[in-house]
Amino acid sequence: MADQPLGGIKIRNLYKIFGPNPAAYVEAVRKGMTKVELNQVHGHVLGLRDINIEIPSGCIQVVMGLSGSGKSTLIRHINRLIDPTAGEVLVDGVDVVKMNNIELRKFRRHQTAMVFQKFALLPHRSVLDNTVFGLEVQGVQRAKAVDTAMKWLERVGLKGFEQRYPNQLSGGMQQRVGLARALSNDAPVLLMDEAYSALDPLIRTDMQSVLLDIQREIKKTIVFITHDLDEALRLGDQIAILRDGEVIQQGSSQDIVLRPADDYIANFVKEVNRGRVVQVEAIMEPWHAGAISSQTTIAAGSTIEDAVRMLAAAADGNATVVSPAGQPVGIVNFRRLATAMVNAPGSANETVGSLARAH
Repeated sequence: MADQPLGGIKIRNLYKIFGPNPAAYVEAVRKGMTKVELNQVHGHVLGLRDINIEIPSGCIQVVMGLSGSGKSTLIRHINRLIDPTAGEVLVDGVDVVKMNNIELRKFRRHQTAMVFQKFALLPHRSVLDNTVFGLEVQGVQRAKAVDTAMKWLERVGLKGFEQRYPNQLSGGMQQRVGLARALSNDAPVLLMDEAYSALDPLIRTDMQSVLLDIQREIKKTIVFITHDLDEALRLGDQIAILRDGEVIQQGSSQDIVLRPADDYIANFVKEVNRGRVVQVEAIMEPWHAGAISSQTTIAAGSTIEDAVRMLAAAADGNATVVSPAGQPVGIVNFRRLATAMVNAPGSANETVGSLARAH
């Protein structure tokens, strides 16, 4: 059991209705009652409608949407800060909805940790004492808690700041304390609710890099809430886009960009730099008998942007796409890559889309 991955999450048929008698309207919502009718006629607010998401252990699941889409409501169901009106939230096969108070308290202390948008640091505590707070709640001995906290403070770049107080730190540094505090708990599930939304763009990008770097080592199950598509595309192994409490589309970054489910999603992604998202397999010519191999090789899974950089130095402007085992799987050239990177409406987008559908 010790070697078994932990933190897998399955959300099944989840509904949340806010109001004095929410259970009375679940069936009507299931049958298609709109959010507007529920509110205007019956005085209840639809928070979530039939959410079904499966998050593998060790995956970064991004949930994105505009304000009021239900994303923060959804993440608060995972550690049951909000009780659902109907549905299941399974973490490692155990339904959080059915836990009693003792089980829920234990679950929150040991299996989940949360990073908040507004940092949620205790102003009277030093950086170190904020970081050890969760371990204190768990009853960990002080010396061991301090060792763990110092390890993570160093890992997030705050070594030497452990005796400072929150009001002596910048916003980005305060968020690093929040991240170190969550990581110190060593919980398999990390919940991040708009964690970087209050940060300046450059600091935000830096914090994204810190998270991705750490995730390569620790492989936590991370649920990351954001309203920023670029952030979602950069961080998410999987992305779920919400609108009015419903999941409109789920998939990888490439799925979302190349195959938007409707006009709503298409408007989200129309200005995206496809070169940073789309992988070479989506636009390459598949390998075939008689294909001419190039000395320049590009690993399958590389983005178009990375491939363009590598091809810039190629003598003939061609490259062979190779599998992890080193076997050729396709051919690309500079012109094909450059065309696919263009974001303007029309032929370039149609080229990427048609090539993706063909493969």
